[in-house]
Amino acid sequence: MAELIESSSSGSFNFDVFLSFRGEDTRKNFTGFLYKALKNRAINVFIDNEDLCTGEAISPKLLKAIQGSKISIPVFSKGYATSKWCLLELSHIVRCHKAEGQRVIPIFLDVEPTDVQNQTGSFAGPFEEHKKNFEPDTINSWREALRVVGNLKGLVLKDDANG
Repeated sequence: MAELIESSSSGSFNFDVFLSFRGEDTRKNFTGFLYKALKNRAINVFIDNEDLCTGEAISPKLLKAIQGSKISIPVFSKGYATSKWCLLELSHIVRCHKAEGQRVIPIFLDVEPTDVQNQTGSFAGPFEEHKKNFEPDTINSWREALRVVGNLKGLVLKDDANG
């Protein structure tokens, strides 16, 4: 994966990579290891707990970091769709992907790409909950973002010895 990132075109970016992930699911394991591996290769990575200052508004800083990144890597885990922040980030990632050609490399960690694309499996239930709290346009934008990124070629990692 580092080769994909290192060979990416250069430009005026603040970050090489933006990591989008559900903290409760992956911060202390997969995403933490990925972050360290990328940093060890001198790749400038935005990760929320290191690059946000205490007391700072989360949304504007995250959106600016996404826009200022060459590549976004959403790490889809079973709990990803439960987080409105993850879904908001993903919608913005897709806007940057479509409008600015930002590269998106999805990682499917113990979830199937088809569950992300179609909001099935662990992605179905959270949308029933989100419908209670968010407008239909917001829900539709999240569903579309999941469809778009779920259809991109990415890394599928299973919960087994080879994953």
